[in-house]
Amino acid sequence: MYVVSTADEVARAARFRAAARHSRRVRLLRVAIPVAVVAALAGVAALSVFNPWRMLVKLPLNMGNLVVSGTKITMEAPRLSGYTPDNRAYELSARAAAQDLTRPTVVELHDMSARIEMEDKSQVLMNASLGSFDTKSEVLTLGREIVLQSSTGYEGRLQEAVIDIRAGSVTSAKPVAVKLLNGTLDAKRLSITDAGALVRFDGGVAMTLMLPNTDVNSARRDEDK
Repeated sequence: MYVVSTADEVARAARFRAAARHSRRVRLLRVAIPVAVVAALAGVAALSVFNPWRMLVKLPLNMGNLVVSGTKITMEAPRLSGYTPDNRAYELSARAAAQDLTRPTVVELHDMSARIEMEDKSQVLMNASLGSFDTKSEVLTLGREIVLQSSTGYEGRLQEAVIDIRAGSVTSAKPVAVKLLNGTLDAKRLSITDAGALVRFDGGVAMTLMLPNTDVNSARRDEDK
């Protein structure tokens, strides 16, 4: 008995094989993308674990110039650097850090920058225009153009971020945009808990992926055979 396959059947089989490859790729991306997002945003949560911001109120040696105006003391160009408990290098700097004597537990940060080494030896850089750190509640509030960049190519942009040092959490009630290596992810809200172990996006979550054309090209080659 001979089975004769028509051109249409061959084409359908080629499309089926291409669809199967596409499905496997999508399943892989469902796993890989959350990992990539965590890598892009975990820098903030990682910094919150060992809390170097509390050192700002202790006036470190490398603090630039001190300016006193009324009840406010301003440190120009403060800079902190060191290593986390698990031996990862970090560096914090700001254009200025101010403390009002009438509110001694609050430190204002202007044009803040933070860099931390991740477990895989990559680096995450965070920049924020404004920040406020409450040394009593150990809550760091960032606002205005927060940008997270990883040396592996990921980028996150937030309008605000509230970092609870004690809880090891980061929340943002305003839109967040994440740039991946192969697409983008946008959401209206963000929460990071368990010191970066869990990242959750809520509200109008939209993901755009740019898949390679290998499946299409393979399907065309199969159809031409």
